[in-house]
This record gives sequence, structure tokens and C-alpha cells, in this order.
Amino acid sequence: MKASARNQFSGQITAIQDGTVNDEVELQTASGLRVVATVTRASRDTLGLRVGANVVALVKASSVVLVTDAGGVRFSARNQFQGTVSQVTLGAVNSEVALTLADGELLVAIVTNESADGLGLSAGQTATALFKAGSVILGVAA
Repeated sequence: MKASARNQFSGQITAIQDGTVNDEVELQTASGLRVVATVTRASRDTLGLRVGANVVALVKASSVVLVTDAGGVRFSARNQFQGTVSQVTLGAVNSEVALTLADGELLVAIVTNESADGLGLSAGQTATALFKAGSVILGVAA
């Protein structure tokens, strides 16, 4: 599958929670990373999503929020992954931040230059990537 979303996680569906309008789908990658997505019931049916099915979770880099020091604050985002900043690419307005997760997966975030500066983002720094389950797009093989 080719897609423009920078973050792509291939895995197998491990759980589905039925909802009235939206269903919650959890997948696990081969390395053990768990990603949670919410999809409409119609999308679930159209894609044929079921426990054990192989899927790809897509997350746009602009949907990822970075935190460097939560200070004990808890977040409502279902997907929270700690990693190490491996690269910061400064642009005219935004910066691209690459985060290497514990399992070796690379997660990319786009943040404003002001935010990158305010967080003091640099290679080697620990950071946590957050994204909502509603920001995840699921895809299956055609």
C-alpha cells in the first residue's frame, strides 16, 4: 500500500469494541506496538474488519503532538508512545521531528518552529508522541 501519511503501522487486529456510531479497533504490530483507532460502523463493515485481520494504521505527521515533560499530567489521547528524537529538520514555518520508538519504529511529527524551540527538541532527547484514536485511518489490502 502506498500512502502519503508519514506514519504507517502494519499489524493485526487484536480487539474490536462495538459502539453505536463508532467502533474502537486495536491493532498490534509485529514488534508489539499497540495502536487504537476509531472508525464508523459503516467503515468497519466496508473494510471487513475483524479480530485477526491484517490492517495498516495511517497517521498524518501533523496529527501527532509531542510532549517532552508531562510533569505528571495525564492525556486523553489513546495512543501515547515514548521514544528518542533522532532528527529535527527545521523548515520556514514548521519542523519535522523524527522519533525512534523503543521497538525501533520511526514516528514523525510536524510541529511549529516555535513549539520545537519551546520544547528544546534535539537529537537524543526523550519525547512522547500523542495522537487521538480518531486521527488514525485504517487500510486493508484490496
